[in-house]
Amino acid sequence: MDLTRFGSALPARTRHRLGSAFVLAAALALTSCATTTETTDVIRLDRAQGSEENIASLTAVIQANPRDPEAYNVRGSAYGRAGEFNRAIEDFNTALQLNPRFFQAYANRALVFRNMGKPVEAAADYNAALKINPSYDVAYIGRGNIYRQAGRIDEAFGDFNRAIQLDTTDGRAYHNRGLIYQLRGQHEKAIEDFSKAISLSPRSPEPYNGRGLSYVALNDDENAFADFNLAIELNDKIAESWANQALIYERRGDMARAAKSYAHAQRLDPKYEPAAAGLARTRGNTSS
Repeated sequence: MDLTRFGSALPARTRHRLGSAFVLAAALALTSCATTTETTDVIRLDRAQGSEENIASLTAVIQANPRDPEAYNVRGSAYGRAGEFNRAIEDFNTALQLNPRFFQAYANRALVFRNMGKPVEAAADYNAALKINPSYDVAYIGRGNIYRQAGRIDEAFGDFNRAIQLDTTDGRAYHNRGLIYQLRGQHEKAIEDFSKAISLSPRSPEPYNGRGLSYVALNDDENAFADFNLAIELNDKIAESWANQALIYERRGDMARAAKSYAHAQRLDPKYEPAAAGLARTRGNTSS
């Protein structure tokens, strides 16, 4: 079981960095809104993974095979999904003691370190995984995200490119490279990458939001609106999607609908600044 293949929720603290240029443009010229900065490298918690029954079952496998590193890797993945990060680390440590060349366990431990707010330790583990297996696309994607969030954009771009050159079927590589193209103002290339990410992960709302923002930058509001609405259909709990939808209403001059969507985004995430700014712009101008 590979923990790094699981999806993600978007914690509020990670949502604001890469999209700062979009926020500024929205506030001044209504050309865009904030894009999400975190992708599927954040663990979507599933408490059932840590249920007494599930852990007992995985522990029984370990007891029957105490020298099997994969058994510890599987239970560590379950602990990670359940948010039991310290226990997950312990299991991955044991797996690596039993098999120091277990590159998947390094990558899984790296992901847990990322979710614990320990990017240095995570990067070291991704490096270890790649030293053992230089063709491990998951590790390039994970390390690339660490680089991207640290502002090391060129290094991040190189890692996402490498994963793509390895013919990855992981949509995160294209999504993340699309975010960098977007940051660089290369919106046609960004749209191509987001579209590829969508083809690989059609149930993920993030690339729809990303592609929609590049459509907005190219003044293609119709396609942008369709993408934002699809993102909402896939997951109606993401503040960015509602704020992005509101932006299109605002650009159309429909201030009442814009204010309603901005307000909904703010209820979902009171700290999401584009929603608060948009609501302030539109709430008092609903007669337009």
